Amino acid sequence: MKISTQELFEGVRSGNKRLIGKAITLVESKKAEHRKQAEDLLKQIMPFTGKSIRVGITGVPGAGKSTFIENFGLLAISKGKKVAVLAIDPSSAINKGSILGDKTRMEELTKEENAFIRPSPSSGFLGGVANATFETMLICEAAGYDYILIETVGVGQSETLVADITDVFLFLKIIGGGDELQGIKRGIMEMTDVIFINKVDDDNLQKAKNTRLELKRALDFIPPKEKDWKVQILLGSALHNKGLEDVFDKIDDFISLKKKSGRFELIRKQQSEKRFEYWVQEYILASLKKNNLFEEAYFEHKKNASEQVSNPSSEAKLFVDKFLNNED
Repeated sequence: MKISTQELFEGVRSGNKRLIGKAITLVESKKAEHRKQAEDLLKQIMPFTGKSIRVGITGVPGAGKSTFIENFGLLAISKGKKVAVLAIDPSSAINKGSILGDKTRMEELTKEENAFIRPSPSSGFLGGVANATFETMLICEAAGYDYILIETVGVGQSETLVADITDVFLFLKIIGGGDELQGIKRGIMEMTDVIFINKVDDDNLQKAKNTRLELKRALDFIPPKEKDWKVQILLGSALHNKGLEDVFDKIDDFISLKKKSGRFELIRKQQSEKRFEYWVQEYILASLKKNNLFEEAYFEHKKNASEQVSNPSSEAKLFVDKFLNNED
């Protein structure tokens, strides 16, 4: 039976996890009827959004992201906070569903009343970030969650997209995991606000300190992302709850700095503008596909691009010119 928009709204506001999940499924849907209801729901919840801290978390596979998120989430809950985890799983090429199943890897956090975990398939969306992650985040904010933790699959492009929708970007690194080059790659370092070198123990403590020194040297060649903020490089072990309190404090310091400078609200506005531009493109393309003539032209130019008759950029321009000039 279809759930009404009002019932979903009340369920989200009251923190009903079943209805929060239904609301997220609605905004993830691409069906026209669902999109209409999703838009109505999002319009209703907007006045209750924007009060959370949005944290992007990335790291190569094996960096311990799930363990970190679980224990960091438990720490935040122990401080009286509510935590939502949006774990972006790579999609199965067969059924488009999640492969990793992060919910099963965060058993203790799942049991917490003040935690909500949502594994979302990326569905092939660029970089492994789910199409509706931004809208899902708004639903979680309206439900009263104080921290929204967004985990990427660590595939490269996803870092950029997650950085574009969060307030603070955390990079998890390990020693001897073959990711040293990734760690000092300029692109990711330009986005990072806090680095946590994970899985540090007595045996590799000196190596961890050496890695921290290398990272600090690399950061000296990169202009600061935020004025008066140096990227914090912390050591610890998520598994043994070492260093997580430091991470929590540094995130708080970073958010306070951004709010004091006025950058916090400015960046939030810029992020919403980017989502607006994304949806403009989506709706224009969807509208064009409803017109038979434009749909034929769309697939004709798409075929020319795929068969390398012409380069994709030229074919895209030809198609858009037809649309703007209203040609047959």
